[in-house]
Amino acid sequence: MRIILEPDGYKATCFFDEASLHEALRQRSPLAILLDVNLPARSGLEVLHLKKHSVPIVMISGYGDIPTAVAAVKGGALDFLQKPLKRGEVLNQLRSIDTAVSRTDKTPIQRKLSADFPGRERLSCREQDVLRLLATGSLSKEIAYALGISYRTVDDHRSNILRKLGVRNSQELLIAVLK
Repeated sequence: MRIILEPDGYKATCFFDEASLHEALRQRSPLAILLDVNLPARSGLEVLHLKKHSVPIVMISGYGDIPTAVAAVKGGALDFLQKPLKRGEVLNQLRSIDTAVSRTDKTPIQRKLSADFPGRERLSCREQDVLRLLATGSLSKEIAYALGISYRTVDDHRSNILRKLGVRNSQELLIAVLK
């Protein structure tokens, strides 16, 4: 992995078990996690379902099949890459994540959203995260990359936000929260 990533400025750290990964995640926040489906103690899909952080995960496997890939994406993985990994494919994936994350920097609109607005208390923390990124004009897939969730989950959060705040569309939503 280091051979693929480090020439382009990405730092790769490999972990041999789940405990080491979780310990490292307490100390630092990586751009993404490339998680193999076949791990020694537990399936990577199980680790994915136990995810307790917002770091985007891309599943990888040398023995991937369509049901496994679908399960990974439904479980919250951003993508599923088949081994042998192609350098360009991995780098494109990381660049997409990097671009989405860089769009999450606080803009004037996001700073305004950080203040109280009517109905904020009805939104979950994750819905507020989605709302902040919606305010930047980010697409569902970009928000998914930035938050490490599936785009379908983003769309579910968007629907919940609209319903909870009593608005019909994104334009009405922004007007309501920026008053």
